[in-house]
Amino acid sequence: MAFGGRPEGDPTHSPVRDVDATGQGLWESRGWLARRTDEVEQLIRGVSGFVSYCLVRTADGGFSVSVFEDRAGTEESSRRAGDWIRQNAPQVAGSPPEVIEGEAILQLSN
Repeated sequence: MAFGGRPEGDPTHSPVRDVDATGQGLWESRGWLARRTDEVEQLIRGVSGFVSYCLVRTADGGFSVSVFEDRAGTEESSRRAGDWIRQNAPQVAGSPPEVIEGEAILQLSN
């Protein structure tokens, strides 16, 4: 078995999204996303192959780290997140996040 209890050679897929690359909108209103965590949780947990998700606020914006069993889950989460942003935060919908993705080789959790 590999890390995280997954069979050797069966890595998870993980995108990192800079959710405020343009420095506008989502993080300006200090509690905006905090008031919508239930919506975000439902959205992400509903994607097939979901493993984990973390949304982090930084001094100049924020980023998210998702882990899915495969690339299909990653792509579906990106599609759903884009739809949700267009519906709930149209002021930043025209600025897609910068995405860095790859296969997770080590995943730890408590």
